[in-house]
Amino acid sequence: MKQIHLLVWTATLAVLAGCGSAAAEPGASAPAATKLAVVATTPEVADFVRNIGGADVDVTQIIKPNVDPHEYEPTPADLQAIASAELVVKNGVGLEEWLDRTIESAGFKGTVVDSSQGVTLREGGHHEEEAEGEHAEEEGEEHDPHIWHDPRNAEIMVTNIQKGLAAADPAKADAFAKNLTAYTAELDKLDSDNAAAWAEIPAADRKLVTNHDAFGYYIARYELEFVGSVIPSLDTSAELSAKQLTDLVAKIKATGTKAIFAESSLPPKTTEAIAQQAGVKVIAGEDALFGDSLGAPGTPEGTYLGAERHNTQVIVDALAG
Repeated sequence: MKQIHLLVWTATLAVLAGCGSAAAEPGASAPAATKLAVVATTPEVADFVRNIGGADVDVTQIIKPNVDPHEYEPTPADLQAIASAELVVKNGVGLEEWLDRTIESAGFKGTVVDSSQGVTLREGGHHEEEAEGEHAEEEGEEHDPHIWHDPRNAEIMVTNIQKGLAAADPAKADAFAKNLTAYTAELDKLDSDNAAAWAEIPAADRKLVTNHDAFGYYIARYELEFVGSVIPSLDTSAELSAKQLTDLVAKIKATGTKAIFAESSLPPKTTEAIAQQAGVKVIAGEDALFGDSLGAPGTPEGTYLGAERHNTQVIVDALAG
C-alpha cells in the first residue's frame, strides 16, 4: 500500500513541478539561495541540524512531534521537500524504513547523511537478548535504532551532521565547526548531569518499565535494570500476549519496581492497566517520557537537550519517591 501511495505522490510531484515551470516568466532568474536546504527525518535529527547549521540552514522536518516514527507514512509534501533539498539527514539504523523509496520517488540525487555512522550499535532489544536458541539468532540481526538516548552517541551524530553540512556548503564550514564545539559542550554537560542524578538513586531502585523497548542505550549508559516493556519490541508494532502480560506483572511485583513510564507518542491505556494490576504508579500525561519524539516546538522539551533532561528528571523523581 505504501508503494502505491508513493507512485501516486510521484505523479503529483511531477504535475506540481510542471505547474511551477509554466508560471515562471521567460528570462526570470531565481533569487540566490542564502541558506542550505536540508531535510531532516526525525525531531531529534532536525534539532541537531538546527543547532549545528544555525542561521545558515533552512531545515524541513519530516516527522512531527509525538508522531510514531516506526509507523510513519510519507506525504506528498515530504516528497516535494526532499526533491527540493540539497541535503537529507537521517537517524539511520533502519528507523526510517520508508526513506529510500521516498527518495527514489522524489528523484533526489543529492547527499544523504546517515548520522548513525560510527555509533556502536546494540544488537536487538532486551526482549531479543532474552530469547534463546534459533529464535535468538533470527532476532539478533536487528539493531536498536534509538541511539540518541546516550549523549555520547548524540556527539557522534552531530559530528556526522557537521561534516555533511560542511561538504555541502564549504564556505560556511568554519561556522558549522564553531557550532559543533559549542553544542558538544552542552551534550557533555547533559551526560554529566544525568550521571550525577542517577548517582543519588540506589542501584537496587534503578529499574525501568516503559511503553516499548526504546531506552536501551540510556539504560546501558547509566547502569539501570530493564524490567520489561508494555510493547515487547524495539518498534511499536508488537503486542503483549496474555502470558507476556501476566509475566510482566509478576516480574514488576517480584523486582519491586516502583513505576511504569508511558511515552509521549504512544497511548497510555495498556500501560495504565498493567500498572493497576501490578499495584504500581503509572507516569503519564505531562510527565510521559520522550522515547521516539520530542515535545512541542517552543517548549524546553521541544529540543533534544530539554527532552532528555525531562526524561531523567521524571524517572529519577519517580524512583526516588
